Amino acid sequence: MNITIIQNQIIWGDKATNLNVFGNICRKLYGKTDLVVLPEMFSTGFSVDHPEFSESTSGEAISLIKTLANEGDYAIAGSFMAAENGRSYNRGFFCLPDGTISFADKRHLFIGDEQKFFSPGNRHLDIEYKGVRFRLLICFDLRFPVWSRNASGNDYDVLIYSANWPKSRIDAWDILTRARAVENQAYVIAVNAIGTDSYHVEHNGHSVIIDPRGNILQSLADSEQGIRSADIDLDFLQKLRTRFPFSKSNDSFTINL
Repeated sequence: MNITIIQNQIIWGDKATNLNVFGNICRKLYGKTDLVVLPEMFSTGFSVDHPEFSESTSGEAISLIKTLANEGDYAIAGSFMAAENGRSYNRGFFCLPDGTISFADKRHLFIGDEQKFFSPGNRHLDIEYKGVRFRLLICFDLRFPVWSRNASGNDYDVLIYSANWPKSRIDAWDILTRARAVENQAYVIAVNAIGTDSYHVEHNGHSVIIDPRGNILQSLADSEQGIRSADIDLDFLQKLRTRFPFSKSNDSFTINL
């Protein structure tokens, strides 16, 4: 399976521009990949101080995602600002080419306005596509290994992080993305935004595709706009897990939601 990551500048709060820009990039990938991964809140940026930007799952952002997935014959994953029953959510999505779409909300809301204005999720977004099992998590979730844990050793094959991670803490991003791949014996697809948000915080990318041993297969440089693609190899993954069945030594635990 071929997976493509998009690292591009997000114009915070400018939904029309972001939908147009990311839409045009995705159209260039029609027929060229199996999965496209976008950064967190791709249509608005991390504008959590403006919950009024939230929209329903039938709004502009998801309508565009469904169209792109169908026309491009690929899946698309990422997150957007969602509104439901009077509440706002940082909602992850995984859309299949036929328009079938799965959602789950960010569990660990960032300190400050996201915790003030948004509601946390309480379940994983786990989905199988073309024989590959995926888990999609969002940004701050990266810091919490229990929530990311491949508990059975076969919960997922690919762990996706869609993020708006700041430049000031990018060293942690670089370390933790590789750590999550190694400790879970899984591919990690980690897509970060670039640009300056509404809090005047700079984001500088470092988006990566990492193999289960922690090797970087593809990456985008500091504040670079672009796309990268890599193939994931399930045969290699299963051989690694069979030869080194580390999950059999996992500590058992219960998550209290």
